[in-house]
Amino acid sequence: MTNDHDWETRVTALWERLDDHEPADFRARVAALAAERPADDPAALFEQGAAHDSTGMPEEAVTFYRRALGLGLTGLRRRRAVIQLASSLRNLGRPDRSVELLTAERDLPADRLDADEQALSGAVDAFLALALADTGRDREAASLALGALAPLLPRYNRSLAYYARALLTAPDGS
Repeated sequence: MTNDHDWETRVTALWERLDDHEPADFRARVAALAAERPADDPAALFEQGAAHDSTGMPEEAVTFYRRALGLGLTGLRRRRAVIQLASSLRNLGRPDRSVELLTAERDLPADRLDADEQALSGAVDAFLALALADTGRDREAASLALGALAPLLPRYNRSLAYYARALLTAPDGS
């Protein structure tokens, strides 16, 4: 067993070199780090899920994410796991489940999230927009994406935010 700070530092360093490894080698390295933790450690399970996700194995990633969340993953990793699980499910042909997960995540009160978790709100919206588009809810997807983009623009913030909301009330084709 290693201390948390040392383990986190090594996990971060490995992720910074993701592109230096073949997919199977990267997964093996993450698995070796995870093996230093208890078998039911949610953070270690999350990292293994993310390694599978990032190397093109979304089905395996889903299993790890679900297990990590079920074991009480918290904080920033919890929010990342929800986003990444929803994205993997969408890629596996389950955009309906992705919409459910991300809608619930989007509905969490801001006071329940720390600053790092709140910083991922745009990612929640972006992946929800993709899932909505995949379920045929294009206007909602566009509204969500444009609403998330509006505050980032140097000008036209109010106008774009208004038009984003209007997409939800305007008849199709207008």
